[in-house]
Amino acid sequence: MKNIRLLSWNVNGLRSVAKKGFIDFLEKDSPDILCIQETKAREEDLPKELKEISNYYSYFSSPERKGYSGVGVYSKEIPMSVKTRFGISKFDVEGRALILEYPSFILFNIYFPNGKMSPERLNYKMEFYSMFLDYVKDLLAKDKKIIICGDVNTAHKEIDIARPKENEKISGFLPEERAWIDKFIESGFIDTFRYFNKEPNNYSWWDYKSKARERNVGWRIDYFYISNNLVDNLRSAFILNEVFGSDHCPVGIELSNVK
Repeated sequence: MKNIRLLSWNVNGLRSVAKKGFIDFLEKDSPDILCIQETKAREEDLPKELKEISNYYSYFSSPERKGYSGVGVYSKEIPMSVKTRFGISKFDVEGRALILEYPSFILFNIYFPNGKMSPERLNYKMEFYSMFLDYVKDLLAKDKKIIICGDVNTAHKEIDIARPKENEKISGFLPEERAWIDKFIESGFIDTFRYFNKEPNNYSWWDYKSKARERNVGWRIDYFYISNNLVDNLRSAFILNEVFGSDHCPVGIELSNVK
């Protein structure tokens, strides 16, 4: 891979978004890699047409619980290795990760936990965050080139949320969640979208129930991060907010001369 386009999209149900033009979108945009989160399906329950899309190899991480979580990757190139686990049972059972190693980089497709449900789930989210940072720090110490994408379930700064004051005590914009993103970036990563774009009103998720998308009352909680040693290869980062089918929209990056 030299010049590559990567997309990430929380589809909020892969079988649901398939009825809203998902395969057409993938074929038209034709990214080199598409990472999806919240598939809400086990691999064995997916129809053949969602596992065998022309020009793509597909990989899935399935949760033990049906109709919940799950991530997938569609890749034009076969990765050298694919992992679905961190090796910690309480995190691995929810099917939140795909770790794909390519010759030029390691790609993490992660559906980070949501902490809104209860104090227990917020604790779980923060434990997941901590585990994940330790995991990638080990790779950074080996000078690996790393790309991380997915639904982080936290808006980082006030610019990343339409109504910061109203949500400062809500999981997804709590001080401790935002502080973790600070710590994560400081460890050696770049928020690719903010590397190029410092403007407000750029979001990737809108609440369905309140029809927030029509008013662009959203949150930017879907990200692409790259390790600092890939910055010279970063050409663009973007949000495809004209793409519908989920309560999230796709986000993406383009890299060049990746060797």
